[in-house]
Amino acid sequence: MSISVFDLFKVGVGPSSSHTVGPMMAANRFLAHLQASSAMTEVAALSVDLYGSLSATGKGHGTHGAIIAGLRGEHPESVDPAALTIWLQEVMASGELPLAGSQPVKLNWADDFQLHEESLPYHPNGMRLTALDDTGSTLATEVFYSIGGGFVVTAEEAEAGTIIDDETPIPFEFSSAAELLEMARNQRASIAEIMMSNELCWRDEAAIRGQLIDIWEAMRACVANGLIHQGILPGGLNVKRRAKEFHAALSGPQGRNLISSSFAAMDWVNLYALAVNEENAGGGRVVTAPTNGAAGIIPAVLMYFVEFSDVVSDEAIVDFLLTAAAVGILCKKNASLSGAEVGCQGEVGSACAMAAAGLCAVLGGTPEQVENAAEIGLEHNLGLTCDPVGGLVQVPCIERNALAAVKAINAALMALRGTGEHFISLDKVIKTMRDTGLDMQEKYKETAKGGLAVNAVEC
Repeated sequence: MSISVFDLFKVGVGPSSSHTVGPMMAANRFLAHLQASSAMTEVAALSVDLYGSLSATGKGHGTHGAIIAGLRGEHPESVDPAALTIWLQEVMASGELPLAGSQPVKLNWADDFQLHEESLPYHPNGMRLTALDDTGSTLATEVFYSIGGGFVVTAEEAEAGTIIDDETPIPFEFSSAAELLEMARNQRASIAEIMMSNELCWRDEAAIRGQLIDIWEAMRACVANGLIHQGILPGGLNVKRRAKEFHAALSGPQGRNLISSSFAAMDWVNLYALAVNEENAGGGRVVTAPTNGAAGIIPAVLMYFVEFSDVVSDEAIVDFLLTAAAVGILCKKNASLSGAEVGCQGEVGSACAMAAAGLCAVLGGTPEQVENAAEIGLEHNLGLTCDPVGGLVQVPCIERNALAAVKAINAALMALRGTGEHFISLDKVIKTMRDTGLDMQEKYKETAKGGLAVNAVEC
């Protein structure tokens, strides 16, 4: 199993990588399976069963609209975000879906979307898609799991332990931070250089650098969109977008006069994260980094570096993202990026560690200091629950990204003041995240059944 930087950083649509992006990809895979078989022309009806966390919070995360889009043949990176609501309303009104965009099939909102409180065996984010003929007989059925960060596996792939169906041999296969550091020492290379050597197995260096800059530009565009949009976020909580007014205040005379203050820099970091996560909550175009719920942390820290550093270059941005991805790969392989599996420590905690590592690297940190930065970032998010109010990626998710972005910067700065030697290794913290997630009660893992989700007053 080989994981690429582009498996972790994907352009998608809000509000959730596991509940929106993943289900859309699953539906698209199911459509491709139908198209590759002789059954496609016989499909007269579809049914969708959602389990566990997808059932509990799918409505607030746009899961139904995402599945409809995927069955229409749409992909997360190119779908028009505004069309998702329109297509959902059309299906609700007509009871029909244009399969692959053209073949009308029955999909009744009340009868054919079934919600099940129980989880399927492998993961809380389970779904079953079924195609039927005009007699009601099953033509095809498939179970998918959306396992966090937009990663999707079938039941068969889950049973085989396949996260990604990619067996591309890479020169530096690592499953622990200890292995990664040993490789860096032996090769006298940075973590970014190790990652680049692996990425060359899929595409040439110019393409890698170009695509990473494209990812960065998509992040910047998301920030920019968040700074101009205003109003109330959808979903019924009446949460007001703040980024535009926040930006106006910081850009005014008083805000500019404070620009030399380190506190002012943190103001901007907060702003960048809020802008991204308000876009995500509004169902806009975002980069999964490594999830949508934590999508604001890496862009905010990278924007901080770009806006407040004197050593900015495309090369530095590429190194930041490659280094961050290495940490994300470790979290993915050894724990989880899924809030439904391990709580928000798997989303915000992993993103914080990734951002801290990337920033430490481009500020001149050694591989050992980079590992220390990631460890600090993740360690101080251990135990973080996923308790979205109303099942929406709004409260506490939006502010949580801003706080984690600031924490990532602090983690990098603390690591740079040290030698790289420290008491708890990143590997041990990742293992602790996994163990803590296993011990965490289900109600605190993206079900909206515990924590703030039940204690907050909804209005």
